[in-house]
Amino acid sequence: MSGNQQVHPSRIRLEASSVCQLECPACPTASGETKPVLGAGHLRLARFRQLLEDNPQLVHIELSNYGELFLNPELPAIMESAHQQGVRLTADNGANFNTVSESTLEALVKFRFHSITCSLDGVTQETYAQYRKGGDLDTVLANIHKLNQLKQRYGSPYPKLLWQFILFPHNQHQVEEARRMAEELGMRFRIKLAWNEDADQSPLVQIEGAGSRSEYRQRYGVNYKRELCRQLWRMPQINWDGRVMGCCRNFWGEFGGNAFEDGIGQVSNSTRMVYARRMLMGQVPAKQEIPCTTCDLYLDMHSSGRWLSASEIRIPAAILEWLYRRRLANTLTFAAAGALFRLAEAALEWRTKTG
Repeated sequence: MSGNQQVHPSRIRLEASSVCQLECPACPTASGETKPVLGAGHLRLARFRQLLEDNPQLVHIELSNYGELFLNPELPAIMESAHQQGVRLTADNGANFNTVSESTLEALVKFRFHSITCSLDGVTQETYAQYRKGGDLDTVLANIHKLNQLKQRYGSPYPKLLWQFILFPHNQHQVEEARRMAEELGMRFRIKLAWNEDADQSPLVQIEGAGSRSEYRQRYGVNYKRELCRQLWRMPQINWDGRVMGCCRNFWGEFGGNAFEDGIGQVSNSTRMVYARRMLMGQVPAKQEIPCTTCDLYLDMHSSGRWLSASEIRIPAAILEWLYRRRLANTLTFAAAGALFRLAEAALEWRTKTG
């Protein structure tokens, strides 16, 4: 796989809503930074149906990113449409789960929404609300309980739930209690390092051998979120109105084209997307009109000289993370892991389409 090789994504990221009701301090949506480019709006059902009709190769769509997908009033109908077409939906990037109607909760189970990452950074309202400003912990937990009851009623394991705990000095004392609560709720548990770091704050507990993203970079030699850049090949980000953002990190520039009007194949292989992929592999210099040029992830690659390799691009994020932490990030292990995953991915796509 080379930077200028065409890609044909069967999986995409599609923002269901770019608005959010919370005011989390480090979030660019809350600060208004995302609005100039992403705007404020919801994915429309008619557009979604047409997207599925025009792109029958799609098997998986991730609906969460900078907004709260459950604020989209047409979400239940979007879920039904995807279910009818055999397309797996996820909200693995995250949802605050504060505002979810009864009909939406039932639709999640009835239409087998695959998985949801619930952002819960504390086990008491006082701790939780320090970051999730405007959120109510009891409401979120009540929604999870209702969802679990519906899953039991329908006899379904879906959606699978993950409790995501962003680590801060103010909540690190509640990590183990959160882990216990997640287990009781039938949720997987994951700790995430925060974007922002304050050198004056007390040291954090060690997660994956590091207490901060800068410490992770120093320990493992790569950026904590380096894997996001691979989305330009594997799972490109589309805004709620069809404009192409490339990856879920980008909110400051477009790559051109509209997925609803031009098709996934065409926008994924536009001049800017192809050039950006070559940039991330170190094959061409940066250009001002490419959004990656000012991204900290690209700048880190540029300064370190550790560009994305063809084999690395193919490997799932969880496996890639495991390889990094064990210092096995080399050509041989990338090639072997990539080959095994291609076989597994082909089998999954076949299974998804055939039911």
